[in-house]
Amino acid sequence: MASSLLSSPKPSSFSSANPTSTPRPRPRAQTLSPFRAAAPRFSHGLAAAANPSASRRCYHRAFARPVRASMAQPRRPEYVPNRIDDPNYVRVFDTTLRDGEQSPGATMTSAEKLVVARQLARLGVDIIEAGFPASSPDDLDAVRSIAIEVGNTPVGEDGHVPVICGLSRCNKRDIDAAWEAVRHARRPRIHTFIATSEIHMQHKLRKTPEQVVAIAKEMVAYARSLGCPDVEFSPEDAGRSNREFLYHILEEVIKAGATTLNIPDTVGYTLPYEFGKLIADIKANTPGIENAIISTHCQNDLGLATANTLAGAHAGARQLEVTINGIGERAGNASLEEVVMAIKCRRELLGGLYTGINTQHITMSSKMVQEHSGLHVQPHKAIVGANAFAHESGIHQDGMLKYKGTYEIISPDDIGLTRANEFGIVLGKLSGRHAVRSKLVELGYEITDKEFEDFFKRYKEVAEKKKRVTDEDIEALLSDEIFQPKATCGTLGLSTATVKLIGPDGEEKIACAVGTGPVDAAYKAVDDIIQIPTVLREYSMTSVTEGIDAIATTRVVVTGDVSDSKHALTGHSFSRAFSIENF
Repeated sequence: MASSLLSSPKPSSFSSANPTSTPRPRPRAQTLSPFRAAAPRFSHGLAAAANPSASRRCYHRAFARPVRASMAQPRRPEYVPNRIDDPNYVRVFDTTLRDGEQSPGATMTSAEKLVVARQLARLGVDIIEAGFPASSPDDLDAVRSIAIEVGNTPVGEDGHVPVICGLSRCNKRDIDAAWEAVRHARRPRIHTFIATSEIHMQHKLRKTPEQVVAIAKEMVAYARSLGCPDVEFSPEDAGRSNREFLYHILEEVIKAGATTLNIPDTVGYTLPYEFGKLIADIKANTPGIENAIISTHCQNDLGLATANTLAGAHAGARQLEVTINGIGERAGNASLEEVVMAIKCRRELLGGLYTGINTQHITMSSKMVQEHSGLHVQPHKAIVGANAFAHESGIHQDGMLKYKGTYEIISPDDIGLTRANEFGIVLGKLSGRHAVRSKLVELGYEITDKEFEDFFKRYKEVAEKKKRVTDEDIEALLSDEIFQPKATCGTLGLSTATVKLIGPDGEEKIACAVGTGPVDAAYKAVDDIIQIPTVLREYSMTSVTEGIDAIATTRVVVTGDVSDSKHALTGHSFSRAFSIENF
C-alpha cells in the first residue's frame, strides 16, 4: 500500500503542511462526524421545558434509584488483548504512575506508587501504566512490585485483576527493562512508542519515515518475541502526523503483533472535532484495524484533553488513557474522573458507552494522589474540586433546597463524597434569607421573623468580611458575642529546629540548627545531614479542617544545588525535584 509513499529517503516525503488533510477514498467504512446531531440543541433549555423528565434523567440515576448506576451497568467483558466482545465497553488506561509522575515535583517513592496502584485496582481501571522501567533501577523495582502484588490480586465482586503496563521507547534496552518489570503480572503489557510527526522525525529523531517504520515494526515484533502477549504501540505526536503515514505505520505494527494502537495528541494541539475525525479516519482507513484496539492519549495544553478524549471514544476508540486529577507533563492529561463521569452521565448521547470504573472510589483516589504527588487540585476542579458540590449563591441555594436536581447533574454520593450538609450549602455574602433561615433550623434555633431580620443584617455584615460563615459564627451572632481575634507574628527569639532523617540504609541521623525562622532552621539542619546544598523551591501550608486547632498539610519542594540526574527521554541533565507532604 505505502511503498510508493515511502520512495523518498527525505524526512519531508510526508508533507506536514496539512497534517489533517482528507485521506484518499477507500471502499472500507464510511467516516462519520464524531458529534453528528446527537441531541436537541438546547438540552437544558427549551427541550428540557418540553420534557422536564429528560433533563433530570441523569440526576435521578444518582438520587432516585436505590441501586447505583455503576452497579446496574453491564458486567466488564472478559479481557482479551486485541478485542472487546462488547462494542460499547471502553477500557480505562490509567497512567497516573507514569505520565502523571512526570509532573514537576510529583516524584513518588516505590512504596507510594504501590499504595496508589492498589487504589487504582479498587477503582476498577482496566490497565495500570505503572512506570517507565528503563528510566531508573528504582522505577523498574516499583513496576515489578506492582506487577507482582497488584497484577495478581483479584479485587471487587467480579475478581478484577488489572493489566500492568510498562512504557518503553522503541529500543531493545527499554523493552527488556519493561518486560523484566511487568512479566510477573497475570496480564502484562509492554507499551512502546516512537515519534511520527515530521517535526519530531526531522528535529528530534533525525530519521526518515522509512527508518521510523522499520524501527517500529522491529521493536513491536521484538516485544512479542519475549513472550509478551499484549503490546501497545504509540505513534508519538499523532495529532500532527501525516494521515497517510499514520495509516501505513499502524498497518505495519499490527502485522508485527501490536494489540492496541494508541493515538496521542502529545502536545494538546487538536480540537475535539479534529481529534474525533482523526480516530474515525484511522478506523476507516487502516488495514487490519479490526485486529487491534484504538486508544486515545490527550494532553491538556489547550484545556481540551477531556473533550478530545470523549470525541475519540464517540468516534470508535475503545481505550482511553487518563490520569487521576488530570496530572501529567506540562498542563496535564485527560482527567479520569471527568472522562468517566461524563460517560456515565451522558451515556445515551455517547451511544451507550460504559466503563468498569467503580465511581464510589473516585474521591478517595483523588485525595490519595494529591497526598502522594503533592499536587493539589484547584477548588473549582470538575468532579473532585472543593467547590464542585458546594453552593454559595443565594439563587442556587434556594433551588437546591427545593430540589437538588436544579443545580447538580450528578450526586456527590456517586463519587464517594460525603458533604457536611445534605444540600452542599456554603454560607457566605451571596447567601439569601432562605438558605440562612434553613441553617438556623438545622442548628436547632427557632426565632421570630423580626428577630431573623435583625439577625440577617448582622449576618450580612460578618459575611462581607469572611469568605465563609461557619456554624460557630452563626451561634456567636445569635448570642450577640461576635469575637474576631487578631493574630500577630514576629521575631521574639531565635528559631531552632531538630531534624531526624532515615537514610536508604536505615540509619537514623539527627541534626540541630538555628535559623532566621523555623523553615530556614529546619532546612539548615537537613543540609547538615545530607551534606548537599539544597534549594527550597516551595513551602506552603493548607488547612484541612477549621478552627484554631485545625489539621493542616505542609508541602515542601526542594532541589539539589547540582545537576545530578538525566531525563529518561532527552538525556539532558537537571536538578531533580523532591516533594514532601505531611499532616
